[in-house]
Amino acid sequence: MKNYNSSKEIIIFIPSIESGGVEKNFFILLKFLLKFYTKINLVTSSKIKLSKHLKKVKIIKPNSKFWINQNRLVKSIVCLFLLIKFFPKNKFLLFSFQSNFFSIIASKLMGWPIILRLNTSPEKYVNNFFKIILFKTLYKLGDEIIVNSKEFKNNIKRVLGLNSIVIYNPVYNKRIREKKIEVLKKYKGLKILNIGRLTDQKDHLTLLKSIKVILDKKKIDLKLFIIGGGQNFVMLKNYINQNQLHKNIFLLGYKKNAFEYMRSFDLFILSSRYEGLPNTLIEAQISKLPIISSDCPSGPKEILMNGKLGTLFKTGNYQDLSKKILLFCENRKKFELKAAKAKKYLRRFDENKNLTKFLMIINKYIKN
Repeated sequence: MKNYNSSKEIIIFIPSIESGGVEKNFFILLKFLLKFYTKINLVTSSKIKLSKHLKKVKIIKPNSKFWINQNRLVKSIVCLFLLIKFFPKNKFLLFSFQSNFFSIIASKLMGWPIILRLNTSPEKYVNNFFKIILFKTLYKLGDEIIVNSKEFKNNIKRVLGLNSIVIYNPVYNKRIREKKIEVLKKYKGLKILNIGRLTDQKDHLTLLKSIKVILDKKKIDLKLFIIGGGQNFVMLKNYINQNQLHKNIFLLGYKKNAFEYMRSFDLFILSSRYEGLPNTLIEAQISKLPIISSDCPSGPKEILMNGKLGTLFKTGNYQDLSKKILLFCENRKKFELKAAKAKKYLRRFDENKNLTKFLMIINKYIKN
């Protein structure tokens, strides 16, 4: 720990608030921190309406609505300007959830300690020698680096030579009410669910191709429902129509209560190219839903305990995925037994347990 005067307030830096797992974890943490700290500032360029539980948070954002629909890079530059403009030196702890390049610049200019929470395994963005040097130099300037899986920690160490602290996503608590939104209640065929933003990262095209392979080879009655919105909607819709899959694959768009759909399905599939620690897999385990997931970095293998609690397929390989789906059709009981085992391992993702770990790190830098 570097020698700082104890900070009095927290600034949370998250320029682009979207609709994924990162944001869900962020709001859970924010609500928890308000129990202990009265002075929390949120810097963002996104439109945000906080619930009544979060009204104490001071929001710093651009006055103009123009910035709301800009890309993350532009939003990050604007938020860097806001940090420098609105906050004096040496009184704050900066907690960066996103766009760490800009938050680190601000922390060094202003003399603040900074906690970095990384959300995506480095395989996504560190793919040449120049980037290795850049990100290694950059992240070294952080006072703490938090990642959300052991595999992620190992990857950061292997690729960048940096140490980090593992704190699992605070997804599970015993108070979760098992609501259920019915989907095709009278339908007797196989119902498959995927939840994720329609982006290249989530690789829905591999999932769609696997369904096409199955339907071309076998007379199986199945329907795939994809919950999520994003830039690839038109591309995926075109693929569905061009391959006459419109009776089998349905794009439902973004759903605020996506978790409540899970208990209506027979199988959950995650097809991502890379992750941090995907909340949807943990939520599927809470719902006792059998899982097939890509073996992408990082998270799925760890959540599924190397296949003990679910089934893994080769990332980006739609042929392998189609084989795993057919295995499910042939021996559903085996997959359901794996899903049943998951319950006793959910404690890893306990809400209070993991939020308390965040609190312990923050307390090192906050003046009582």
